[in-house]
Amino acid sequence: MRVEGVVTAFDEARGDGEVTTPRGERLYLHCVAIADGSRRVAVGARVVGERRVGRLGADEIGSVEAL
Repeated sequence: MRVEGVVTAFDEARGDGEVTTPRGERLYLHCVAIADGSRRVAVGARVVGERRVGRLGADEIGSVEAL
């Protein structure tokens, strides 16, 4: 399912962070999920991506693109 949100945290050294949707849901973000291959995204950036279930069963966002 396609979702929009704002990057609310991102640690470049670890390569992961969090996207918060307008409904307040927090989705895990890993740097390899960034569609353009850059492996980094700015905190505060508006993004869109695919909501999916991650390896540990938690919701995460993939195929992330900046808006």
